[in-house]
Formats: sequence, structure tokens, C-alpha cells
Amino acid sequence: MPIRPLPDTLINQIAAGEVVERPASVVKELVENALDAGATRVDIDLEEGGVRLIRIRDDGAGIPPDELPLAISRHATSKIASLDDLEGVGTLGFRGEALPSIASVSRFALTSRRRDAEHGAAIEVDGGRVGAVEPRPHPVGTTVEVRELFFNVPARRKFLKAERTELGHIEDWLRQLALARPDVELRVSHNGRPSRRWKGEGSPVNGGLLSDARLHEALGEEFARNVLRVDHAAAGLRLHGWIAQPAYNRASADQQFLYVNGRAVRDRSVAHAVKQAYADVLFHGRQPAYVLFLELDPRRVDVNVHPAKHEVRFRDARLIHDFVYRTLHEALAETRAGAVSGAVASSGGATGASGAAALGGGSLGYGWAAPQAPLGLPVAEARAAYAALDGAPAPAVNDDSGPLGAGGPAATGWSADRPLPASPDASLPPLGYAIAQLHGIYILAETVDGLIVVDMHAAHERIGYEKLKAAHDGEGVRTQPLLVPATLAVSEREADAAEREAATLAELGFEVTRSGPQALALRSVPALLAHGDVEALLRDVLADLREHGDAPMGAGRRVAAVRDELLATMACHGAVRANRRLSLPEMNALLREMEATERSGQCNHGRPTWARFTLHDIDRWFLRGR
Repeated sequence: MPIRPLPDTLINQIAAGEVVERPASVVKELVENALDAGATRVDIDLEEGGVRLIRIRDDGAGIPPDELPLAISRHATSKIASLDDLEGVGTLGFRGEALPSIASVSRFALTSRRRDAEHGAAIEVDGGRVGAVEPRPHPVGTTVEVRELFFNVPARRKFLKAERTELGHIEDWLRQLALARPDVELRVSHNGRPSRRWKGEGSPVNGGLLSDARLHEALGEEFARNVLRVDHAAAGLRLHGWIAQPAYNRASADQQFLYVNGRAVRDRSVAHAVKQAYADVLFHGRQPAYVLFLELDPRRVDVNVHPAKHEVRFRDARLIHDFVYRTLHEALAETRAGAVSGAVASSGGATGASGAAALGGGSLGYGWAAPQAPLGLPVAEARAAYAALDGAPAPAVNDDSGPLGAGGPAATGWSADRPLPASPDASLPPLGYAIAQLHGIYILAETVDGLIVVDMHAAHERIGYEKLKAAHDGEGVRTQPLLVPATLAVSEREADAAEREAATLAELGFEVTRSGPQALALRSVPALLAHGDVEALLRDVLADLREHGDAPMGAGRRVAAVRDELLATMACHGAVRANRRLSLPEMNALLREMEATERSGQCNHGRPTWARFTLHDIDRWFLRGR
């Protein structure tokens, strides 16, 4: 078959295969055009899930009549004019493919009016056949009407789902947009009936923080009640938004929203950074929930890597990964039991976090500071326990035969025998004072406004785990030489990576030398992991080094994850068991340590360690005041 140019209609239909997947794709492209035109209100009318009709009406700047034919021409756009513009795109749309692609697979009409024009103008396209521009009455702004999507491409139309499913995809995307643009009013109708209205209020998220009302409306009361606010800036990057407390988690990634310079995207590197930040505090297989906005110089991110603009490519991917991980890691570290709420914005410093109390739903605000030297097993003792390890798990916190608090209650200036005040006392610590133990499992504590219930094993497990990690970090990575060096058969690429990254491997506790084109000699391993499958771990580390180089979030996190798994097991074995009867001083010592320990709001496996019940909650149990 001879080489020949394709007809314009066929070219557009091929492009439509990349840009127009389903009705939701059409809604996305058209609404983004409206936003780029400065619209403050967008009306979206749908019929049969968008298959029969999609009508998008906006109050934006409008299009002059003589530019209407250009608007439906391939690669015609008002948003970029040079390579410099392309390298610093600040708009949502810019490729100039959407309108001609949509028009080629539908019965299409475009009507618009500029503010300085006496009337509007319209152009129609029927399956790629372009009509003439005609005058038409129209308010300031633009209306795009798409009828009978894929009417001339029956093979594509057969792949569309049921009306309810297609409508659900549109609603999901509009929810995603509503989170990023609380300044725009969105009105949606389906089959002639109003179905949703997002009221416009505030400013775009890039100009400030998303309103709590829009967050509540988009993701529900439960999400809004269990979030930490994050706002952190450093190295020319800013990350702000909300992350859910670990106790609020999902079976799927349906509440994970990432925006880069206001554009909703999916990015594997950022998703991996978030997952690593939550690694210590979530059940295996559960997913975190978050709404995060990453802002950076547009020239540091390439948005022109996907026809539908779902993905981006960062020029400093390692830096972005590290920045997101450290920001969220620090925020989650502050999920201490009874932590004081309150958003803190920073610029290059520690991450700010605020949110509802664990499982209790209310915020805690007390004029009390956690003691600098926590009670119980001190870090020095945990470090000694770690230093004595040869890889075999050993209890790293006091066993069931001894007291919990080595320092005793006097170390923080309170006494277990101190009577509780007759009336609420704002000087009480966040978790209050213990009053009883329930079934040898739970500690009951009276607080300034109600009751705290603590799972003593889960809480003590987290305390021991954090101390073991601190001890290990203080000692550094101890290595253990192998009596007989292990020989590993690897690929030539893996051998090259091991030779190139020998210094990085040494920092992680591996002494590795190349013994052949496809062979490595392993002479020393991390002492804490010596009794595990170190060869398999080394292969995984080499894979990370090939992918991430010597980035801290690559191979280092791999070794740290395996180390943390072992330390978590040790902490679990060392924690107090059920049916262990504790004295009031021991219970109060545990409460004070919880207040001082990072991530003490949940145990090592992601289970909550405490719950809060206000007097109002308890009054409702007994119908008091009714």
C-alpha cells in the first residue's frame, strides 16, 4: 500500500482515541477550557450520562467570531506561542487537540460572545464536517454542545458503560475539580433535573487554602473530622492540603487527590512518597486518604507527557519525592495521643499539623506541654538492648514482671495519689489521670471534659517501637562480617550498580565487592538483619539503586523498612500483655509517655491506641438533659 496523507477527519478521530475516552473526558476538556477563559460559573447539562448530550456553558472571556473556525482546528491554541511557553505552561489546556477531536466524533456546536461584541456567533460540526460561522444571540461567555458522542464510531460507542456508570465518572471528576477550584460555581443537571451545585466561594487553592466547607462537601464529614492540615515550604517547593489521620484509612485509593500547580495528576513517585510516610502507621493493604497541593516553578515540571494531561514529569523527581516524604513523615509523627490541635504554617521549618482527636471527633487544646524526658524505658536502655542484639529478637522494653515506669511518677512532678479536681481543670494533661483498669486490657482516665480509654498493649507497643528506632538511629548501622563471604550471581547491570554504589551500600551496612562480570561477593551485612534473607534484601536494594540511584528514599528506605519490621516485632513482644494488672502510678506513667511519644495515636500495626468520649457523648448515652 503506498504512503499517503490521512484525511483531516480521520486524523482528528485518531487523536480522539487518545483524548476522548468517555463522556467524562469531554466534560474535563471543556470545563478546563472554561476555567482557562476566566469563568467563575460553569453550567453542565447532561443527558443519558453524557452520551446523548453534554452542554457546557460558562461566563468566561468568550471567542471572537473570526477565531471560531481556528478553535476547532488541530493544534490551534491561544495558550502557547513558543517553546518557552511550552516549558512553563500555567494553564490547564494548551495542546489544541481537544475541540477538533471531540467535534470529529459527535454532533458539535460552539457558540460564544466577547464582552465587547453586540451579539454572539456560532459554528457547527457534524462528524467532522465544518459549517459556516453564523450570528446568534448569546450572553457573554461560551457554550459548547456535544450531541450523540461516538455516533459515527460505533466500535468506540460499544465500549461505553451504563448511564449511571458514565455519570459517576463525570461526578468523580467534578469532585476532583471542586477541591482545587472553590472559587468557581459548578451547576450540574442530568436528564433535565438539577443534580449537584458547588457554590463558588473563596479563592483558587494556589492563592490560599481550600475552605473547610468545600472539603466537607466533597469528601464528607468523616474525612473532614479526621484530617491533619499540612503546609510546608522549602527549596522552592510548597506542599499544602490535608492528610487523613491513620485511624481513618480506606480499602482503595478513592480518596487520594494530588494537584501540581492546580492540575489534578497521577504520579507514581509522589504516591510512593506518601505510602512510605504512612508505612509505620497503617494496616497492611490499607490506603491513606489525602488532598495535597504541590506548587513549584512551572519550568521544573513537564506537563506535556500525556495527551489527556493526567501525568507529569518532574525535572527533580528525587527532590520532590524526598520533600513530600519528609513533610508528611513529620506531620504524622505529631499524631501523638492527646496532641494539641492547631494548623501551623512553616517556611523551611517543621511541618504544621492539625486535626480532630483520635476517634473522638473533637479537637483538644490544653495549656500543657509533654515532659522532655519521657518515663518508662529510657532511650539509653533501649540503645543498650539494641547494641546487645546479634540479630535474634529480644525484649526491648520491660517484661510483665517489672514496673512500666523506671523513672517513677515523681519524674514529672505529679503523684498517682493526687486527687482529681472537683471541677474541670484546664491544667490537666491531655490524657488526664488514670482512675481504673478495665478487664486487664484498657486504662480509663478522667480528662478535663470527659473520659479517655487506652489500649495499654497497643500504646506500650508503639512507645517501645519508637524508642528502639531512636536507639538504632543513635547507634548507626552496625555491620556483622560473614564467616564465609556469600557469592551472588547477578545480572551485569546489577553488578555495575553494586560497583558504582559501593559507598552507598556500605552506609546501609553491606560490604560488597565485584568478583566477576555477573558475580558479587557479600562480606558484611547489617547486624540487625543478619539472620534474615539478606541476599534477597540485597537484590531488592540493588533494584532500588538502579531505579532511584543513591536517593534516601530509594535503597535506604528498603533497608529501613526491613529493619523497622523487626523492631516492631521486638516491641510487640516486649509490650505489656492483656490481664497484666497495673497500679495507678504505672497507668499514669504510660499515659505521660503516650503524650510524649511520636505516632502514639496508633500502634505499629495501624490500630488506634486510644479513644475519647466527652461528657456530652456520655450524657447522650443516658438521655440526660432530655
